[in-house]
Amino acid sequence: MDLQTFLQQLLNGITLGSVYALIALGYTMVYGIIKLINFAHGDVYMIGAFVGLTAVVLGANIWFALCAAMLACLIVAVSIERVAYRPLRGSTRLAPLISSIGVSIFIQTLMTLIKGPQPVGFPQVVKNTIHTVGPLHISTVQIVILMVATCLMIILQLVIRRTKMGKAMRATSEDLHTAGLMGINVNAVISFTFALGAVMAAAGGVLVGMYFNSIFPLMGVMAGLKAFCAAVVGGIGSVPGAVLGGLFLGVAEVLGVAAGFGSYRDAIAFGLLILVLLIRPSGLLGQPQQRKV
Repeated sequence: MDLQTFLQQLLNGITLGSVYALIALGYTMVYGIIKLINFAHGDVYMIGAFVGLTAVVLGANIWFALCAAMLACLIVAVSIERVAYRPLRGSTRLAPLISSIGVSIFIQTLMTLIKGPQPVGFPQVVKNTIHTVGPLHISTVQIVILMVATCLMIILQLVIRRTKMGKAMRATSEDLHTAGLMGINVNAVISFTFALGAVMAAAGGVLVGMYFNSIFPLMGVMAGLKAFCAAVVGGIGSVPGAVLGGLFLGVAEVLGVAAGFGSYRDAIAFGLLILVLLIRPSGLLGQPQQRKV
């Protein structure tokens, strides 16, 4: 692989990794707050793709489609948290985990019944011109993906670091029960966290539809698992870690395919997960947790 090909594949990997990072942010934020692996999060991403498709078919531009998908997924995620997770919060950790798997299967089955199992074409909403920058070729769609993903990540970081709700999120992540005793509305913080993660995943769903020009009801399964791997690789519970893990995973996957390992594309994510956990169990940016007795 020559240098030009490597740089081109690196750009493609960063584009794909940006989408993984958007989905991984939902996993890492929810885990950081209530220590729950929300396996239904990938299906929220899928719903965002279909809502964006519906908006585009009705004549909306890409920006309106993104907003519609974000709003729809926000409502879905908050409803899931309220119905499927909140009643189980005082139970063992296994109960909400099983509930999330049940919600995931329910959403997948429902969307398959409504839309059918076959992939659906995503209309071209952006004129996909190829731009040449030095030795690299970058399409308009890639520019939109990188721009939207970067803006959303910056906004998320500002919300977490500069707002009152963000301060409450950080306090709740340290100790949920103590935060409640200090007057923080823990239920509102958790719902807000689910909403933030859903907004990121919805944007990822629409952007993937634009990038690959097709979506299908089970698209959230593998994408969700890869994003979960990205969150763990970066350090589950760490927002910068989720971004780094997503980019790392996307680049590794694309470079692996370019090197001739296309048949093992999906296995690359899980191989990296095992490798990172063996070398650094807390993830690339995660902090080892010490349990006091």
